[in-house]
Amino acid sequence: MEEKAVIQALAALAQPVRLRVFRALVVAGPTGLTPGVLAEQLGVPSTSLSFHLKELTHAKLVSQERDGRNLIYRAGFEQMNALLGYLSENCCQGEACLVDSSTACEC
Repeated sequence: MEEKAVIQALAALAQPVRLRVFRALVVAGPTGLTPGVLAEQLGVPSTSLSFHLKELTHAKLVSQERDGRNLIYRAGFEQMNALLGYLSENCCQGEACLVDSSTACEC
């Protein structure tokens, strides 16, 4: 993962509503959620939710798919795992670390 993409992803997550949206989509898994469900679950007005989803989508942390009349948003698990990998690739001063299966998502 390039440093520019890392900074963009971290900047997108460095806002309370966007972090909550991203975490809700991670919990939802590959099924994803509609903006209406997200707005209701998080108590966020749909107008501001749209702005936050756009920022997360631009950082590739969220994907969007049209399903009939609905938009479905899903967490970008590949980008999330790449970000986690970038942040931890040089941990333990170059020594092998214990692999914790909870740090990566197979979704």
